[in-house]
Amino acid sequence: MVNEPLPRRLNLGCGRDLRPECLNVDRSAEVGADMVLDLGQTPYPLPSDHFEHIWALDVVEHLDDLVAFMEEVHRLLRPGGIVEITTPHFSCANSFTDPTHKRHLGCFSFDYFLANHALAYYSRARFTLEERLLVFPSTRIDTLFSRWARKHLAFYERRLAWVWPAWFLIFKLKAVKEEPR
Repeated sequence: MVNEPLPRRLNLGCGRDLRPECLNVDRSAEVGADMVLDLGQTPYPLPSDHFEHIWALDVVEHLDDLVAFMEEVHRLLRPGGIVEITTPHFSCANSFTDPTHKRHLGCFSFDYFLANHALAYYSRARFTLEERLLVFPSTRIDTLFSRWARKHLAFYERRLAWVWPAWFLIFKLKAVKEEPR
């Protein structure tokens, strides 16, 4: 990528999912990423307010400091830029099977970065929630149950998550910040 303009899309923790339109970043040099970087060490050597879209697919559950990661993603995104995050739901066996997982997240884990959350004072990074999707395995009965569970997320997580485990979560968050001058 020497002397090429920096792409406007960033694929953090890309693994072997290299996206041609992105700057692909991973901690392992073996996957062929464009940049080798430990996502647990902030700040990243990337420009502020540059990226229009960031993917962090199956990454956040591996990090020690989720708040620092979200603040760094916020710094990198241009105003109105989107970060798309996937992570196993805490009720999924996959969340606990992988010994490199350091956290187990639920439907409301990223609400702490929304301006109207009661505990939003733990970070200055602000986002609006564009999408929150609870995903179940794709069996017929799971598909029917998922429709109900998605309408009653809080009740599902409080009372039914350990009875009827979900699979993973998808979040799309839009960076709230002033336009650079």
